[in-house]
Amino acid sequence: MSLVSRIESLILRLAAEFKAIRRDLGNPTELTTRDQSNLVAAINEVRALIDVTPGLNIIDDENPNAVSTTFSASGIVRRLDQLKADILGGADGAFDTLKELQDALAGDASSIAALTRALESRVRHDEPQDLTVDSQAQARQNIGAVSAEAVGDTEVDFVVVFRDALAA
Repeated sequence: MSLVSRIESLILRLAAEFKAIRRDLGNPTELTTRDQSNLVAAINEVRALIDVTPGLNIIDDENPNAVSTTFSASGIVRRLDQLKADILGGADGAFDTLKELQDALAGDASSIAALTRALESRVRHDEPQDLTVDSQAQARQNIGAVSAEAVGDTEVDFVVVFRDALAA
């Protein structure tokens, strides 16, 4: 089965799922909100009622798993600071910025030379490159790609396939 055949099968399945989602969402005129034009408008109407309800507190810095509350601005900043610390992983001050990492790499010429040699033998993505048939096959194998012949007809209009599947 070619890639095009598989994509067509996917589109047919997606169309069936879209039909089911439309069916499951129901008719917006059955909403009990005043604005029945669409689901988002109804949700916004409910949200506006929540915003003006006295005594309702939606800020909760102590409950990270809550689905009906949110963190305060200071709670968000604390969590971002912790994330930064986790990303840096305890790196000392000499390596905790990109500039410091750049300076450290620039001072190690032998490592940079080794990296340069490795880059020279890579498959380029930024400009054309002449590769032997064996090199092409190896590059495809390395990244799990298939040849153009295995892809199939790339001129298929999948929008038409999707539209026809929705209409069926």
